[in-house]
Amino acid sequence: MSLRQKAIQGAMWSAIEKWGSQLVSTAIFLLLARLLGAEAFGLVALANVFMYFMQIFLDQGFAQAIIQKDKLEPEHLDTAFWTSVLMGILFLLAVLAGAGAVAKFYSEPGLAPIIRWMSISFLFAGLSSVQSAILQRNMQFKVFAARSLVATATCGVAGIGAALMGLGVWSLVIKEIVFGSTGALMLWGASSWRPGFRFSPQHFRELFSFGINIIGFNFLDFFNRRSDDLLIGYFLGTVALGYYNVAYRLLLIMIKLLTSVTTQVALPTFSKLQKQPARMRDAFYRVTRYTSLVSFPAFLGVVVLAPELIQTLFGEEWLPSVPVMRILALIGILQSVQYFAGTVLLAMNKPLWRLRAVFLLTLCNIAGFFVAVRWGITAVALSYAICVYSFSPVFLIMVRKIIQIDCRKYFLQYTTPFVSSLFMVIFILGAKQMLHGWTNLYMVLAIYLAIGVLAYVSGVMILSPNLFNQTYKLALSSLPRSLQKRD
Repeated sequence: MSLRQKAIQGAMWSAIEKWGSQLVSTAIFLLLARLLGAEAFGLVALANVFMYFMQIFLDQGFAQAIIQKDKLEPEHLDTAFWTSVLMGILFLLAVLAGAGAVAKFYSEPGLAPIIRWMSISFLFAGLSSVQSAILQRNMQFKVFAARSLVATATCGVAGIGAALMGLGVWSLVIKEIVFGSTGALMLWGASSWRPGFRFSPQHFRELFSFGINIIGFNFLDFFNRRSDDLLIGYFLGTVALGYYNVAYRLLLIMIKLLTSVTTQVALPTFSKLQKQPARMRDAFYRVTRYTSLVSFPAFLGVVVLAPELIQTLFGEEWLPSVPVMRILALIGILQSVQYFAGTVLLAMNKPLWRLRAVFLLTLCNIAGFFVAVRWGITAVALSYAICVYSFSPVFLIMVRKIIQIDCRKYFLQYTTPFVSSLFMVIFILGAKQMLHGWTNLYMVLAIYLAIGVLAYVSGVMILSPNLFNQTYKLALSSLPRSLQKRD
């Protein structure tokens, strides 16, 4: 099987994993949002800020080092495994000791037990990180599909059951613990690799020399992505954070649905092309083209239909999330296609370049959030958007330097998706004017979505018939052979 075929097949299984699990996860998220409320989501969001910070240092960047490394030896894997397990134990003990201080900082006494129970996830992550890296390196994404679907469904049943029993915020905690434990067990069951009782200082240094840049990037990326939660939780409280977090969660869900398929496959694929810059350029153009083809209409659709989506999915009590959701959707357009710039830098063994760019972006975001938080959650989201768009050229310049992309050719990949998306927006806005006053939100939203899809697909077919045909053939080639023959 060629690398291209492996990548396509990997993308298919990654799509099953991401889309299947995200659809289930979204349904669970919607149910829990209606059962619980903004304060419960705000408390768990605060706990997650602390948990995500600790997870930065958990695997030392070893997982990505294993995926990227050209020549991998058994000692690399054993060393990475025992390091991750040790870090998981140490972090668990640290959280048990420090949870009270975090709760005191936010003046939320109920936060301490939540953090302590959620820290169990460090053990699960430490025990399964190497298995996950090996499976990704070998492009065995079928395993991840099964794991995500089973773990998501299992934790959803547990979380919803707990919420119906009246456990409140603890239903979200139970959900997180069940997800981590189920996922770890399934990875161990799927992976044939088992650790040996070996630890090599030499191999540790080799992995750490790559991983230290990953740690640095994740550290900066944490403040880049989480400093808004930190400041909102501290200055505006858990209710405001709950409204903000719901909008942000929807952004993340959409990014995962639309881009995580290709991003998961991109690193191992690009890594195998690191000595073939011409092929990597072509792969970079293609992945940008196809990602923008689905992300542009999706995010611009959210901008136009945010009020209807919030009311239909969550209820009127969540309407304060609408302006935040619109702004974050504009960010999603850029982030969905810019992910691949960072992937190219990793694949070409240039993690330090990405680290420097994210450092500058993080400084901008922290300063912007700190100034904007006094005006509320909408101002924080707007500050985020300004910083992200201001720094987007930096990543493109780096990619251009390392694989010599043609900027004109790169931006041409966006032409058809962007124009077709504007075409879609015009038709949806026209429909909203015609159907103004209709009270059945479900029917109205369904009509808007149908008009939007029809307008966008028609736009793509008119502007670029070749692209439409290529996309259809690519989608068809990713299906199992039995379905292809049937088609």
